[in-house]
Amino acid sequence: MRNTAILFLRLMKHILRSPETIFSAMVQPVAIMLLFVYVFGGAIKASLPHGVNYVNFQLPGILVMAIAYNTSYTALRMFSDKGKGIFNRLNSMPIHRSSALWAHVLASVVSSVFTVTMVFAVALLIGFRSGAGFWQWLAVAGILATLSLALTWLAVIPGLVAKTTDGASFLAFPLIFLPLFSSAFAPTETMPKVLRLFAENQPVTPIVETIRALFNREPIGNEIWVALAWCLGTMAVAWFFAMRAYKRGMQ
Repeated sequence: MRNTAILFLRLMKHILRSPETIFSAMVQPVAIMLLFVYVFGGAIKASLPHGVNYVNFQLPGILVMAIAYNTSYTALRMFSDKGKGIFNRLNSMPIHRSSALWAHVLASVVSSVFTVTMVFAVALLIGFRSGAGFWQWLAVAGILATLSLALTWLAVIPGLVAKTTDGASFLAFPLIFLPLFSSAFAPTETMPKVLRLFAENQPVTPIVETIRALFNREPIGNEIWVALAWCLGTMAVAWFFAMRAYKRGMQ
C-alpha cells in the first residue's frame, strides 16, 4: 500500500501539471449531453413517458461516458510509462510488482471523480433535478466507483500491449461508444429488433437503469445486481489479463 501511495502521488502530480487531460475528458461528454438535450432531445422526448425530464433521463449515460473518456487517458499514461522504461526501472527496485498498476488505476478513478463532478454541475445548470436521498446518492457513487475501477482495469490492457500511442487510444476507444448502443439516450423499445436485443443485454443498460431509478427514487429491482455483476466480473477478468500482460512485458 505504501508503494502504491507513492506512485499514485507521482501520477497525480503529472495529471495536475497537465489539467488539459481532465478538461478534455470533461468537455467531450458535456458536449454530447448538450447535443442530445438541445438538438435531439425534443424528438426523443416524444417516446418517453409524459412528464419525464430528458436531462434526468440521459444523465446516467453521460456519467458512464465521462468515466470511459477518462479511462482512454489511462491507457495513454500506461503506454507512456512503458515506453519510457518506467516499469522496468520500478521492477528493478524492491517494491511490489502490482503497485505500479494499482497507482495508475487509482489515479484514473480520482480523475474520474473530478470529471463526473463537473458533468453534474453542468447538468444542474441545464435542469437536472433529483429527489434522491443520502442512501440513493451513496449507491450511485458506489456504482460509478465500481464502474470506474472495472473500465480502468480494462483500459490498462491496451496501454500495456499496444505498439503505438494511437494503438493504445484506439483499443480503449470502443468503451466510449458503448453507452450510445444502450438505453442511455433513448428507450430500447424504439430500436430495431437486433439492436434492441444487443442494447438490453449489454453491461451499460443495467448500470444506466439502476442509476436512473436511484435518481428518481424508484424501485431498482434486480437491475442493481446485474449491474454490479457486470462491473465486478469485468474488473476481475480485466485485472487477470492486465497482470499477465504486465508480467509478460517485464520478462
